[in-house]
Amino acid sequence: MNYWIVAPVLLAVFILVFLLLRRNRKDKKDFARTLNERSMNPGKDSNKEKI
Repeated sequence: MNYWIVAPVLLAVFILVFLLLRRNRKDKKDFARTLNERSMNPGKDSNKEKI
């Protein structure tokens, strides 16, 4: 097996997984913060649908 090809591919896969997990964690924190703000200020929801 050619290790000069396999090693960079594995490194790229590990970096990609790390970046995706980090972004997911950040998005989860932002989502939780948004839900907390909405529950504290239910009258100031900027995403209300206009009827």
